[in-house]
Amino acid sequence: MTRVRASKAWVINGALVVLLAGAGFGIYQAFSPEPSSAQAQTRSTPVRRATVTETVSAAGTLASSYTGAANFATAGKVASIDVKVGDVVSAGQKLATIDSTQAAKQLQVAKANLAVAQDSLDTAETAEDTPATGQNSAANNVTSAQAKLDQAELDVQTAQQALDNTTLYAPGAGTVTAINGAVGQQSSSGSSATSQPAGSSGQGGQGSSNSSAAASSSSSSSSGFITITNLTGLVVDTSVAEIDVSKVKAGQQATVTLNALPDKPVQATVSSVNLTPTTSGSVVSYGAQLALTNPPDGLRPGQSASVVITVASAENALSVPAAAVQTVGSTNVVTVQENGQNVTRQVQVGLRGESTVQITSGLTEGENVVLTATASTGATGGTGRTGGTGGFGGTGGFPGGGQRGTGAGGGFGGRG
Repeated sequence: MTRVRASKAWVINGALVVLLAGAGFGIYQAFSPEPSSAQAQTRSTPVRRATVTETVSAAGTLASSYTGAANFATAGKVASIDVKVGDVVSAGQKLATIDSTQAAKQLQVAKANLAVAQDSLDTAETAEDTPATGQNSAANNVTSAQAKLDQAELDVQTAQQALDNTTLYAPGAGTVTAINGAVGQQSSSGSSATSQPAGSSGQGGQGSSNSSAAASSSSSSSSGFITITNLTGLVVDTSVAEIDVSKVKAGQQATVTLNALPDKPVQATVSSVNLTPTTSGSVVSYGAQLALTNPPDGLRPGQSASVVITVASAENALSVPAAAVQTVGSTNVVTVQENGQNVTRQVQVGLRGESTVQITSGLTEGENVVLTATASTGATGGTGRTGGTGGFGGTGGFPGGGQRGTGAGGGFGGRG
């Protein structure tokens, strides 16, 4: 009996030991830090010849190359409006009128006074030629009559100008985009103004003497009785960071992608770069304007866009993916495979593109350079970009024209 009881005790104690050991291991697994699943992944790619393009990116807004605000030069009651919103007008075209009754009467009186003054001058000159008349007196009469005639002529010109001012003409060509008034309402006076992006040439001319064009801001030019906007000559207003402005010059090619039409990029050309900066807080930038080439129909001023300006390009250049170049200060190094070994080598670089870098010395075509990325196992990465953290992306790669790589890890595979 004693031996049987001892055996049972050993069995029970053994089972308890196993259970305790299992519980301890489970607790250890639960509370001990997991080993890092990140590991270095490498791949190599040959040095190739390709076109390396350096670009500058910025945000932009569509704007009209010409906006004109037409205002009556004199106050009065609106008698007629000859256009409607959406009408396309030419420079000098009649837009509207105000009541001209009083102005017409003033012109009639001025012309009558001119006729009287002319008769008076004729009479004075006849008297001056008569021998019986005193020469001094006759000469004074002629001088006085001539002065009255001159004043009468000025009065006629003033009255004619006042009558002309009752008709509103288009200060430039474009589309009527706003009419701020109606027939029968009282219209205030004000000069017509034009607004153009800096560096662009004006379109349209002065329609008549009451359409005096003056430089103004967009806000002031949009407050006219009738606003005219050139919807066909749209430009892109953008701002270039101070670190990039020295690279951007008129005549450079650019690609404009409208937020409203993301799948239809539009080609453009830099038309001007402002010489004076704009400062917002501590950020300094310079305005620039781009002219669109063959823009699609339906564009409207104020639409937002992204701008990519090509500032430099090197064709048939030795190039490697940007992720292959490690830069510390002014030193650039790459890792090259030599005889099965990875060797660090210093190189000189030229243009730096979005995903490729031009190599000007230190490498030869066909050598293999090593790209290294950190990949996390057991997780699916996002969209691959050059130099990003994660594994090597799916499609795309190097060089030229590939799509951004997608797949596990989301690493190399950006645009070539």
